[in-house]
Amino acid sequence: MKNKIVVFVFVLLMMSFLVSCQQRKNEDKVIVSSFKDLLDTIPENVKADDIYGGWALTAPDGDERFIWSKDYSKSPYHDVLIEFDSKPFVDAGLVISKLPTNIVLNNKIMVGVKLSNEKLTYNGEATPLDSFKKFIEIKPNQIVYHSELDHYGVNLENGNIFSWAKNMLNNDSDIQFLLDPQMLIDAGVDPMKVTGWEYKKNTVIDSNGTKTDIYKFIKSFNLK
Repeated sequence: MKNKIVVFVFVLLMMSFLVSCQQRKNEDKVIVSSFKDLLDTIPENVKADDIYGGWALTAPDGDERFIWSKDYSKSPYHDVLIEFDSKPFVDAGLVISKLPTNIVLNNKIMVGVKLSNEKLTYNGEATPLDSFKKFIEIKPNQIVYHSELDHYGVNLENGNIFSWAKNMLNNDSDIQFLLDPQMLIDAGVDPMKVTGWEYKKNTVIDSNGTKTDIYKFIKSFNLK
């Protein structure tokens, strides 16, 4: 009898695991599909990037980019990152020398995360979507979801996020760049004087469902 109970519990656990895996796969497909819609919406703003060895999606104003690597073994500092113009922050008091090292290049500030040193391989020539699929396969937990905005986002850690609408057809804000303000404030920025970026509360929901309002610098774009 005891053996039958053990087998029954094991079967239940396996069924639960398989269901969970299938749900994860289905969600990953939706995430990739929504990102493809984003790339297809502004194809002229998606280009190869030689500096970081990957792909860059440039915001309509040309001042911000979301960049994702196509080979983690060749990425210099980050595998996924946001790059943004330093001028609005310098005009608001930023002292560049007070920022961490290796974060500023050609008047651009970079915030991102190094995921691994893994060499990524592809069947044929890689496309921007192929490299994003690799990212989802390797680091699915770097993707976050904002239920109120109906946005997916890439968690760049330290409070920095690039997000895009799950459905471009019924969303006023199609992409957002979200920056944690503390590093910039510590380097001299007066958040109320930064032009072009909103300084406002953003609701964060943790794994327990607890909501917390955290201030961010946010820049939003409607692509249609």
